[in-house]
Amino acid sequence: MAVQQNKVSKSRRNNRRAHDSLVAANPNECDNCGELKRPHHVCPACGHYAEREVIAQADEIDLEDDAA
Repeated sequence: MAVQQNKVSKSRRNNRRAHDSLVAANPNECDNCGELKRPHHVCPACGHYAEREVIAQADEIDLEDDAA
C-alpha cells in the first residue's frame, strides 16, 4: 500500500490542481444562418456543416408527401 513519506502542504496540493479547471467553449458563427455553434459540429439551428445541408430540419419535411 502506498504511504506518503512527508505531508503534502495545501499550497503544493493546490498548485498541482491549478491546471484542472474547465475552459470556456469558443462558439463560432454558422456560415448559413449566423447562429452560434460549436466548432467542427453541425449547426443545431439549420442543420448545415461546411456550407452544405447535412440534416434536414423538421419544418422543411412535408409528412403528407412522405406517407403517400
